[in-house]
Amino acid sequence: MTKPFSQACENNKAPILAQLKKAFKSSCSVLEIGSGTGQHSVFFAEQLPHLQWYTSDRAINHEGIRLWHAQVSLNNLHAPLTLDLSHDWPIDKVDAIFTANTFHIISWQLVERFFDGVKRHLNNEGMLCIYGPFKYQGKFTSPSNDDFNTFLIDRDPLSGIRDFEAVEGLAKQAGLSLISDTAMPANNQLLVFKRQ
Repeated sequence: MTKPFSQACENNKAPILAQLKKAFKSSCSVLEIGSGTGQHSVFFAEQLPHLQWYTSDRAINHEGIRLWHAQVSLNNLHAPLTLDLSHDWPIDKVDAIFTANTFHIISWQLVERFFDGVKRHLNNEGMLCIYGPFKYQGKFTSPSNDDFNTFLIDRDPLSGIRDFEAVEGLAKQAGLSLISDTAMPANNQLLVFKRQ
């Protein structure tokens, strides 16, 4: 298998890292939901050595993640867990949870399941970081995001860019409070929540 590569991951890893350094400074363990190619996990685990970085994704993506992991020797980077949001999570409790570019790909029902999992598996005072595009008061932040949303829905009617207010509502139901909402490159946002 050829090692998978995402140009978007390569482009956004440094801006995301700048935010994670602040959000995860007091955390010891983080679960990445939807590790994708594995690029983010290698970069963040290397740059955040105080964190035990647990990758996860559906089994179909594990081989690619392992190819990225095989190129480094990091004691704080862990092999991918099989995690499908339709089922229970294969991990106990963590101090932090990170996910990038997942909410607009999965169905809203799975977004709800994501927050059910956060409620069960995120420690008290734990941090949640969500990266990706969002709508605000029903409006896209850019024409390109509007076009991207049309592409997503044409491909899968259950997908699409989510409303920030709806996501924040689910977070509140899970006992989380919004700490920051930072504009990121390419019309994305990084939402940081803390469990109270």
